[in-house]
Amino acid sequence: MLSIIGNLARLPPAFYIQEWIPRRNVCVMPEDETIERAHEDEREGLSPSTQAGEFVREEMEHIREGEHGARSPQQAIAIGLSKARRAGVKLPPPKRGKTSARTRKQAKRDLAKGRRGARKKPSRTRSRATKGALKRERRSAASRKALSRQARSAARRRSARSRSATAKKAARTRKRRKRR
Repeated sequence: MLSIIGNLARLPPAFYIQEWIPRRNVCVMPEDETIERAHEDEREGLSPSTQAGEFVREEMEHIREGEHGARSPQQAIAIGLSKARRAGVKLPPPKRGKTSARTRKQAKRDLAKGRRGARKKPSRTRSRATKGALKRERRSAASRKALSRQARSAARRRSARSRSATAKKAARTRKRRKRR
């Protein structure tokens, strides 16, 4: 494997982009080396923006390698900062007036995700039970999240009057189930 990578360095970029990278957008998670360098910066007491710089550098490398085509350096920086926040770098969201509300909101979300850390996956038994229940209900959704999204969008399509009538009917059904 190492010899292949060494040989790739000598070939023109167009060759290995087409031949050796079969899938585009391979870089979803930051590389382990990048995370380690950021942790090292944190241990040395360097600022969060310096730590995030490691992720931006990685993103610039991905563009050079042709893994994805960010259209501008600013876009690569934005992707790098987002990855840094999700990896746990305590980089605050941009100030009001610097960026759009949508960007600030996403930055807050990324920061919260980084604080939470990796989420534990549900057990096989539980996920099988959930899928079985959804199958019994004959729902097109495959997860609880998708199911709730489906319910909300269905509620939005109904009028306010029918929505409240449906809510009352659901409450009556719940009461009946409790009595049994």
